[in-house]
Amino acid sequence: MAPTRTDSQLSESYVQDAFHSYLKSSLSQAKLENLLDAEVLSSAEGDLMITGPALCLYFAALRCTTKPPSVPLPRHTKNSQPMELSYDNCPAPFVSFLRVWANTVPAIQALAPEYQHDLARMICNLEPLVTPLQTSLNGIAADLRAVAIEISQRRSFQDRYASDLQAALDAGTTPSPKRAAFVPPPSYDASPVSSAQSSPRSSVDGHSQGHGSPQYANHTLPPQSPSFLSPSASSGFPPRPPSPTILTQNSPAIEFIRETLYASLADALDQYPSLRGQLKTDPSRAYFAAVAFAVLNVATTSITPEGAVVGVLGTELTLDQCPPELRPFMAELAAIGRSAKELQDEDDDVAMKCAARGKEIPPTRMDRIRLMLEQGVGYAQGRRDIEEGRRSVEGRAVAFTNRVNALSLGMTRLKAFRERQEDVFKVLSGIGV
Repeated sequence: MAPTRTDSQLSESYVQDAFHSYLKSSLSQAKLENLLDAEVLSSAEGDLMITGPALCLYFAALRCTTKPPSVPLPRHTKNSQPMELSYDNCPAPFVSFLRVWANTVPAIQALAPEYQHDLARMICNLEPLVTPLQTSLNGIAADLRAVAIEISQRRSFQDRYASDLQAALDAGTTPSPKRAAFVPPPSYDASPVSSAQSSPRSSVDGHSQGHGSPQYANHTLPPQSPSFLSPSASSGFPPRPPSPTILTQNSPAIEFIRETLYASLADALDQYPSLRGQLKTDPSRAYFAAVAFAVLNVATTSITPEGAVVGVLGTELTLDQCPPELRPFMAELAAIGRSAKELQDEDDDVAMKCAARGKEIPPTRMDRIRLMLEQGVGYAQGRRDIEEGRRSVEGRAVAFTNRVNALSLGMTRLKAFRERQEDVFKVLSGIGV
């Protein structure tokens, strides 16, 4: 299909087609260079949703030949004119992605080849080979992964990613017999259901449709207030109200963690009104952002010094009580809480020093992290010039935001989350709009 335009802009569908064309070749190249093996490509791990598009952005930066940076688009036919994706023709929803990517291009191209290879390894969660580490690689990798996370939250990407992975598995002289196990998460509908008996059905455009009163599992919930899902804000972790919930004292650990996180979703929609608007315009993105805020809230308010989670029933779940497959998730949740405290302490030190010198207190890292979780990495990127000196070489605020988002993506792809998240999202849609 030839590119179509709205005024001077390329259509979103044309840019998406071009991206997935490059994504297939990028994944195949990564397989050839042993950055990703067949086992990883065929897996359904949540981080694979980030690695693939981040690699695509990395290879696009190496190919870029323009200033300011633009992306050469694949030709529709051999006789088609060359075309670049630039600020002049980029569809509005992708401008922030282009801006963040373009900022990384000069830095990537300035790297020596061995450091470029190390950057690709870091994107794939592999250890760099060159010592000492080139510190700027942390910030570049963080930015590429941040854009990749936002791409991975788009339904149009989720619906096509399995075929991209399979194309990479099939590429080369010895195609892998493995099949891509990636399955998109459930789709969401911003409208509350209107009939307790009806079940959701999928529509052609990928959004679920249904009718019925808002429900949470088998419990009908009052739509007028989100308080039934609100966690306690007290640092003493008193028992959370147990109703209504399907969780019991004997529920498996995964359900305990799931319900503890879901208990914070309504607070996220209440605290960040822009997410409510996204429920209508981009429900999938709104859901992931709300889950990310829930992860951050639980990590900073519901983790004991020993690393246990105080959950919806006011009881503790320790790491030792977790089945082995869940321990990495729980350990990362605790680690995010510790890192958040470190960042908050550093923010407090900066604020005290500024106040002592009579200077204006700058936006904190945690403020910027919350804005990136809410509005995307493009928000911080567009304000770097006026926040000079607020971003370290390692990009710690971006890297921390990525950790929260990556854990959210990984957990919501677990079977126990997929079984419940569509029902929970319908509840939140009903009370959040």
